Amino acid sequence: MPQIPSRQEILDWLSEHPGASSKRDIAKAFGIKGPQKVELKRILKQMEDEGLLAKRRRSYHDAAGLPPVTVLQILRADSQGDLWARAPEWSGEGDEPVVLMVTKSSDPALGEGDRVLARLTAVEGRGYDYEGRLIRKIGQAAHRVVGIFRKSAEGGRIQPIDKGADKEWQVSAGDTLDAKDGELVEAEQSGPKGRMGLPRARVIERLGDPSAPRAVSLIAIHQHGIPDDFPDEVIAEADAAVPATLDGREDLTELPFVTIDPADARDRDDACLAMPDDDPKNEGGHILWVAIADVAHYVTPGSALDREARKRGNSTYFPDRVVPMLPDRLSGDLCSLHEHVPRAVLAVRMKIDSFGNKIGHRFTRGMINSVASLEYKQVQAARDGAPDAKTEPLLEEVIGPIYACYEALLRARAKRQPLELDLPERQIVIGEDGKVASVNFKDRLDAHKLIEEFMVLANVAAAEELERLRKPLLYRVHEEPSPEKIEALREVAQASGFTLAKGQVLKTQHLNNLLAQSEGSEFDELLNISTLRSMTQAYYHPQNYGHFGLALRSYAHFTSPIRRYSDLIVHRALIAGHGWGKDGLSAAEVEMLEETAQHISETERRSMLAERDTTDRYLAAYLSERVGAEFRGRISGVQKFGAFVKLDETGADGLIPIREIGREFFHFDREAQQLIGADTGLTIGIGQRVLVRLAEAVPMTGGLMLELLEIEGAAMPSGRRGGKKPGMRVPRKPGAARSKERAKARKVKRTRRK
Repeated sequence: MPQIPSRQEILDWLSEHPGASSKRDIAKAFGIKGPQKVELKRILKQMEDEGLLAKRRRSYHDAAGLPPVTVLQILRADSQGDLWARAPEWSGEGDEPVVLMVTKSSDPALGEGDRVLARLTAVEGRGYDYEGRLIRKIGQAAHRVVGIFRKSAEGGRIQPIDKGADKEWQVSAGDTLDAKDGELVEAEQSGPKGRMGLPRARVIERLGDPSAPRAVSLIAIHQHGIPDDFPDEVIAEADAAVPATLDGREDLTELPFVTIDPADARDRDDACLAMPDDDPKNEGGHILWVAIADVAHYVTPGSALDREARKRGNSTYFPDRVVPMLPDRLSGDLCSLHEHVPRAVLAVRMKIDSFGNKIGHRFTRGMINSVASLEYKQVQAARDGAPDAKTEPLLEEVIGPIYACYEALLRARAKRQPLELDLPERQIVIGEDGKVASVNFKDRLDAHKLIEEFMVLANVAAAEELERLRKPLLYRVHEEPSPEKIEALREVAQASGFTLAKGQVLKTQHLNNLLAQSEGSEFDELLNISTLRSMTQAYYHPQNYGHFGLALRSYAHFTSPIRRYSDLIVHRALIAGHGWGKDGLSAAEVEMLEETAQHISETERRSMLAERDTTDRYLAAYLSERVGAEFRGRISGVQKFGAFVKLDETGADGLIPIREIGREFFHFDREAQQLIGADTGLTIGIGQRVLVRLAEAVPMTGGLMLELLEIEGAAMPSGRRGGKKPGMRVPRKPGAARSKERAKARKVKRTRRK
């Protein structure tokens, strides 16, 4: 009969066989069978109690080290670009093991705070203890929380600031970081649930007074893990940069380029110029120049600046601050196209025919000298006959020609038919005291539209040029909506009295026809919102899947390298393709293009969520002094727990909880996106006009609670058994008939299965 192994033999075997560490594996290795398994189990339990072994689920490993497969938390990459990780559940003696992540090009992008399952290999003599290889990504910084610290005798608790987060976190006395009661803190999970049934956390940063000016955006920055401090080496690299010279560049300084931006622009990365084409073969045509800051000259592959820019992915814009992708020395100075200052650019000269079609283009690496930094309203006023001292000298040579070129491009746009959504953009104005001074809706001037059209054309030219050069690039991809979402949009359209074509390949033209039908009607906003909801989210990818919304075959982001890493990649690809220098796209970057695309698509979504949360909190703070007031609005979303309303005055979104809607039970029709009263038949659906009362506004979470007073002009009915109240008006039921058909179909199918 085999002998029960000694403790040392078990430890030696586990060290030699890290991939097989369960009790069954150990028993099989030593030939242990039958009753002897009980003794082996007793020995393993003793070794675990004495700290010689650590057990994770059903596997054992040497307690002096980490198991062969474990959960790791990704740390910030170092100055050499190496990615490090730690084992958050390490409980051994001595220093915590150091893990170097060894990634493959096929691995997903990893960032600071991510949690991963990794396979470990022990190493010696290399300054670290293990090399980790990714098995799968578990989550992104899910173990962190931002909230209000409430002090107690045993330490304290953290009240999360997330909407709907009703679970507090328990903090022991030694993990408070001396946070004060009522202070805003960031914490990370330090263990499983404690004796109070709450997850345990340790405070890792004190963020100060939650009511202080600029605290709202600070909350979003920490909540979404947006890096807002540049490492010293990045700042040093930026400070050491010197202005580019004309050497090796085309001299474009005599051309009258101008920049046109918002009044509060924080960077100026694009300039434009238009003029009539003097080529007799292109009668009535135009020459359009678009010049973009040459960020690639300053941010070179593999540099500290490049690693930090890639990690951030993009700049993030809040009402009270910007978290830039690049330090201010570059974003606000060397890469910003200020007036009367020579600046390095990548520029494209485009030849436009009289119908607005681009019939040719040429890219160059050059130097410009902007003649004026202009604002949108300033340019529009000059065009409308009210120039100021700055724009009057530019009317004939600069402003007139760019509008003439724009008018030609509009003809091509009308033929191409990109999606024409009409949704007002909100603007929150912050006063000197850090509070919301006003909430406005931005004007959409021709000056805005012409710059957008110029940039779209330059982006198309960049994609086509790199395709011509057969160089890899990152496309901006927008895939067409799913059939299910289009069918839901069609139901809303039909219930509103309009038609969305069926039985053919969907094009943006069909959606534009639907929007044109509803323009000026009571369903105008409903159809715009519903069309937007049906769209997929745009993303970056090295493969070209087209851009549905813009109705373009090939599209890449080229025009904003100060604030988007994708544009920097496209610039480097153009530099490499034309042989303009050694700072073009490297072979290592080409291998990582898919990983980079996924990473920056994620950082873009992260910024969008942070910006939206900040807007919600500012609006809640702005409306908190008007609790009890009545507002007009429109149903913008329906869920089983209630209905969301977008308020006309501010564009803020509030929730009417299901418990506050009448005095009856409401059925939730997920497919039709409706709530239907069981007694009255009252139907609540997207797009309906409502009158609500503001019941609660919570600035810390951004939550607004509303009471429903009227729907489609009718007061709320009292729920009662026995059907509808006599004489009660029942609003339209978008998709109700369709819903009944589905219900009947499901019933027939269930019957046939019996």
